[in-house]
Amino acid sequence: MGRRAVMGVFGTVLARDLRLALRQGTDSLMVVAFFVVTVVLFPFGVGPETAVLERISAGVLWVTALLASMLSLDRLFQQEYEDGSLDLLTRAPASLTLIVTAKIAAHWLTTALPLLAAAPLLAVLLQMRPEGFGLMLAAMALGTPTLSLVGAVGAALVLGARRGGVLVSLLILPLYVPVLIFGVSAVDAAVMGFAYGAQLKILGAMLLAALVLCPLATALALRQALE
Repeated sequence: MGRRAVMGVFGTVLARDLRLALRQGTDSLMVVAFFVVTVVLFPFGVGPETAVLERISAGVLWVTALLASMLSLDRLFQQEYEDGSLDLLTRAPASLTLIVTAKIAAHWLTTALPLLAAAPLLAVLLQMRPEGFGLMLAAMALGTPTLSLVGAVGAALVLGARRGGVLVSLLILPLYVPVLIFGVSAVDAAVMGFAYGAQLKILGAMLLAALVLCPLATALALRQALE
């Protein structure tokens, strides 16, 4: 396929999934609502002390964003699997890896991107220092696509299984830990005035690795699920 054809297929699948997500809207609203409500509960649980909230703010935002990103993963390919269109996608002349990449991009745009928009307001609620706001957004912009890419592999592996949401959580949570560690570390370093470039580079490297490996692994898992 030529470059124009590749971009055409990618754009078509991306636009289709975005239209479906916006038409239904439930998944995106559920993810954002879970993110906001969970973060808001923390000041009630740990107390209103500014020093305590400031110290845990980066970790709370990252852990909550990580959990929120998993809420809709089990439905990433479920609709196509149930109506039979997934089988047609695997037989299409276009690369299944390309189609999977477009679907993951749509998932990130409709679930993770709203989290980035809500994160600064919630950071204020958690008393995060202003020095950490920009790094929080930068780290989440690098880390959340990796979460979607890795999560897609898990969603494909449990496709058709009973209680797929629980299974996908058990599969991918250990793989999310490195993103969580370096995402929180980058924000904490910025707040304390230390260098944070190494953490961002590691997050970027993980994103590049996931971008290369995860769509291919997801495509293979989808073919296996249909056999």
